[in-house]
Amino acid sequence: MRIARFSVDDEPRYGVVETDDPEGLTGTVSVLDSDPLYRPVQFTGEKLQLADVRLLAPVIPRSKVVCVGRNYAAHAEELGNDVPAEPLIFLKPNTSVIGPRDGIVYPEQTNNLHFEGELAIVIGRICRDLPKERVNEVIFGYTIANDVTARDLQKLDGQWARAKGYDTFCPLGPWITTELDVSDLRVSTQVNGEPKQDGRTSQFIFGIPEVLAYITSFTTLLPGDVVLTGTPAGVGPMLPGDEVAISVEGIGTLTNKVIVRD
Repeated sequence: MRIARFSVDDEPRYGVVETDDPEGLTGTVSVLDSDPLYRPVQFTGEKLQLADVRLLAPVIPRSKVVCVGRNYAAHAEELGNDVPAEPLIFLKPNTSVIGPRDGIVYPEQTNNLHFEGELAIVIGRICRDLPKERVNEVIFGYTIANDVTARDLQKLDGQWARAKGYDTFCPLGPWITTELDVSDLRVSTQVNGEPKQDGRTSQFIFGIPEVLAYITSFTTLLPGDVVLTGTPAGVGPMLPGDEVAISVEGIGTLTNKVIVRD
């Protein structure tokens, strides 16, 4: 099931998407009566054309976006970093989240803004000290993320809060896919149609069970929290005017354009 968050007249609503278009520009959305994260799926009977709605970020995390750094060996190597001995965790604020086709703002404080395409996990239940064998019980579904990073600020600051945390630095979308085997999915990125990243989730250093068990060993995950699982090799700069399209097999394509704030 593909669950989208969308608007028609500026009021966020939820629906189940039916489409063959990876970006959801064509097809239909069957409207739900409420947020399915908190209530069972119940259709209103209304069906809309996707061309007539605006897809929003499929979830706004209640508290946080938790990210795994350097979870692909080739990505760690391309930046001159060692492979971590345990999951390398950092946070993005929920104010960094935007949706499909929203603009990624290029801050004036950076001269080296990078894309990082990733598979993202949407948490469906409160969890703490989660055993690895029970992770599927707390996963609501999966979406696509761009872990936008000001690479020069990341190096300058010595920690990643500013470099990863600007408003618009966490595009999510185009929807949540609730039933998916994520053991070996292709994760790819194009900038202006040119291939940049091409990896597979089977290349994770730390798999999803290990990641969620590790995160919940020190912090509670809440329904709607999002976990970014790491990016393949091939990250690089993006400039104002560039269009970045991130695809994850079995989910779709998340597209955003880089802009300069007026």
